[in-house]
Amino acid sequence: MKRILITFVGVIAMVSGVYCWLNQRNTVPSAPTTQKLQVVTTNSILEDLVHQVGQDRIELYSIVKRGTDPHEYEPQPSDITQATDADVIFHNGLNLETGGNGWFKKLVETSHKKFDEDVFAASDGIKVQHLTTNVKEQDPHAWLDLANGIIYVQNITKVLKDKDPKNAAFYQQNADRYIAKLQKLHTTAQSKFLAIPEQQRLLVTSEGAFKYFGQAYHVQPAYIWEINTESQGTPEQMKAVLAKIRAAKVHSLFVETSVSPKSMDKVAKETGIPVFAKLFTDSLAKKGTTGDTYYTMMKWNIDQIYAGLVTQK
Repeated sequence: MKRILITFVGVIAMVSGVYCWLNQRNTVPSAPTTQKLQVVTTNSILEDLVHQVGQDRIELYSIVKRGTDPHEYEPQPSDITQATDADVIFHNGLNLETGGNGWFKKLVETSHKKFDEDVFAASDGIKVQHLTTNVKEQDPHAWLDLANGIIYVQNITKVLKDKDPKNAAFYQQNADRYIAKLQKLHTTAQSKFLAIPEQQRLLVTSEGAFKYFGQAYHVQPAYIWEINTESQGTPEQMKAVLAKIRAAKVHSLFVETSVSPKSMDKVAKETGIPVFAKLFTDSLAKKGTTGDTYYTMMKWNIDQIYAGLVTQK
């Protein structure tokens, strides 16, 4: 009986060994996991531009969330963690994130990153405009000119290719297609606004964010305050913009999605001119709504501004 039991156990062990050997031979080795490039952007506009180039080959995180003003921001612990783990951080530059309380510079220092090694300005190479109230201070809103948006894409593409050369061709193909799309919209917009009589091309907004837009598309910006600060909608600012409106053929007012409409509502009441539409400046719209990408944001702005300027009372 003992001999039979030993023989049975031996057979079972042999069968098990053969099964394991066959199973190993028939198993396809799993592909090695590839770590995606970890990319952080400072705001939603840059987030979308980077996404258009990197798509699913990168992991992407935006610090300033949609609908939030990036001029003044207080980083959260999750922002610091993401920045610390990032391979690349893109910021706008031009005194946007580094203005005001200088939150971005502090974030870079805390996350132990270095400018021009891990941290890059997407606006590098832009022909800079300056504030009229402080000519030494740069106007950060360069993305509102689609030609500048194309420069942003080119800068982003170069960095991604340098940091992740195995996907360089993929990034370049995406960038080329996207740039062609932006260029077409840019050219169309330039023609549209030139068709409007010059005296009607006064674009009235709350913040003076449309200098780059105005130069690119032949409109004259007018605004209550020049850049988002704690001093917004002062009596002096209101008086100045009202004088400009009364001296021109203005039929429509505009207010930005990222600011309170309170001051512009006062202008509308004072002049009898309606607020025609909300425009995107410092942030994209919530995902799934109109203006949730850079392209649709710019197309919305162009279409709404054009319609408002040609509208007659």
